Amino acid sequence: MSAATPHGPTPYYFVPSPSRHPAMAALGLFFVILGAGQWINGVGWGQYSLILGLLILWSTLFVWFKEAIGESEAGQYSDRVDVSFRWSMSWFIFSEVMFFAAFFGALYWARVHSIPVLGNLDHQVLWPDFKAIWPSAGGGITGSPAGTVEPFTTMGPWPIPTINTAILLTSGLTLTIAHHALIAGRRAKTIAWMWVTVVLGATFVAFQGYEYYHAYHELNLKLTSGIFGSTFFLLTGFHGFHVFIGMLMLLFITLRLRKGHFTPERHFGFEGAAWYWHFVDVVWLGLYFLVYWL
Repeated sequence: MSAATPHGPTPYYFVPSPSRHPAMAALGLFFVILGAGQWINGVGWGQYSLILGLLILWSTLFVWFKEAIGESEAGQYSDRVDVSFRWSMSWFIFSEVMFFAAFFGALYWARVHSIPVLGNLDHQVLWPDFKAIWPSAGGGITGSPAGTVEPFTTMGPWPIPTINTAILLTSGLTLTIAHHALIAGRRAKTIAWMWVTVVLGATFVAFQGYEYYHAYHELNLKLTSGIFGSTFFLLTGFHGFHVFIGMLMLLFITLRLRKGHFTPERHFGFEGAAWYWHFVDVVWLGLYFLVYWL
């Protein structure tokens, strides 16, 4: 929020002028989904549709966010709008909680229900060589009696997952320091600690990229490696994507801080990004223990 934002309650919301941005964003998403669906099914033009959709979406969001920042800095957002932003971000994070709850639920169901049931006496008639163990780390007599899953090695908690845990926890601390510095009116200190947080987020993503390379080429652990592979890559992959998005959010907040945006009293843009980052930290802790340790 800008220093020029008027304080105090107001009976009116800020109503923006008619905009083409929602329609353009929907068009971009249409080409993204169409292209991705065709590409993974072997249609050659799918990749070009995906690229076109991403270009339309990213360019639209860039202009849209730029206009919203301009409106904020022009003092057009009141306390009432600030409250609506807070509710919107809260519900968005709640939707993300439910999103990850679905994948954690799939992991729980596979480990606690599906595999034990498939290993009971009734199913032994169909698959006498099946062993109801977790993780089902290979073909033949372990997780795939029919041999449809290649043998693989599971990913342990050391060293990269543990290092990444330390990185994310540290980034949460540095972000909190930056927030308190902003409240105290110490902009230079805020910017410095924000840069540290952004670098830590980028380091996490880089380590995870190396972890995936190691999993595919040295452990033969892939998305097709049975229920373990699918849940492992869905949980860690979507979390890594959220870390990347959160890192971009913090990067843009840092650039805005350098331009003089936000004040100790009005800085929900900063707070919203911080909420999201702390949510990402909490999700990783659950993922670290449930996926890598148990």
